[in-house]
Amino acid sequence: MKFTEDRLKLFAAPLSETEEQKCKNAIGMVRDALKDLGFSDEGKNIEKMYHDTYSYSLEMRNATRNRKIKLFVKGSYANNTNVRTESDVDIAVVLESTFKAKYRPTISDSTYGFIDSNDNVQTFKDEVEIALRDKFGSDVERKNKSIKIHGNTYRVDADGVPCMRHRDYSNDYSSNPDNYLGGIFIRSDDGQTIINYPEQHIRNGREKNNKTKTYYKKMARIIKKMRYIMKDERYESANNVSSFGLESLLWNLPDEIFTKYSIYRYAFGEITSYLHRNVGMLAYYKEANGIKSLCSSSTEIENYKRFINDLFKFYEYDI
Repeated sequence: MKFTEDRLKLFAAPLSETEEQKCKNAIGMVRDALKDLGFSDEGKNIEKMYHDTYSYSLEMRNATRNRKIKLFVKGSYANNTNVRTESDVDIAVVLESTFKAKYRPTISDSTYGFIDSNDNVQTFKDEVEIALRDKFGSDVERKNKSIKIHGNTYRVDADGVPCMRHRDYSNDYSSNPDNYLGGIFIRSDDGQTIINYPEQHIRNGREKNNKTKTYYKKMARIIKKMRYIMKDERYESANNVSSFGLESLLWNLPDEIFTKYSIYRYAFGEITSYLHRNVGMLAYYKEANGIKSLCSSSTEIENYKRFINDLFKFYEYDI
């Protein structure tokens, strides 16, 4: 399919300031509901973690129960890589005062002076669900990994992800409780445990964008949009890769690939050609957080290979 420069510019453009306000409003919705659990924002404002992202965040405390949580926008909205088909704002609801820890062999909680807590991520999710239902009623839907707040004419769709902090002390050799790699620990209702690194994703994305003169996020929006168009055109491979995966795929490419051309149709053509030539590198690629592997199995590698090959054939541009 042939694409004009004007059409690619439309795909590459960030969404409007109205979308930014959605992110701030989504944090506010969850904040207001959690006040019924005894949490207070202590007069703090909802602020961005980084000025050039939509990564709004807020810390709250429950002094009575000595609990601390952090709310922040994560995913494509936080990274400003979303396209119009991605409507939900993802909100991490992180229990910071209770955490899961990973240690080297022979190291344990007692090494750091940590004690057991009665809190766990599943009961925390139950509490958050009750608070959201009390606030938003039947517009709240519990899902496997999240709690969805359905939007309406004055409220944005939002997915709250109750989780707790994950602390990886594997590389700490000084028994320093503050020297850890921080992620979030999610337990789904069907029993899966997931560790993700959304804050590193936000930081790495903005760094990559700055190094590539903002072309990284422009090209990420384009490839996401291409995936949706390919789905409409019944390319099966487009169903087997995710928007986050494609954003991560591009994060692994050399910076100079993005800056070789200033014309969008040539720049994206350079990316599709590079991916096609280097499919053998997929096993070495990381997610955009720089920590987890992009492909955790041979099946996933094959899924990305098929998509890359299809994209290479699918994408054409007007001269």
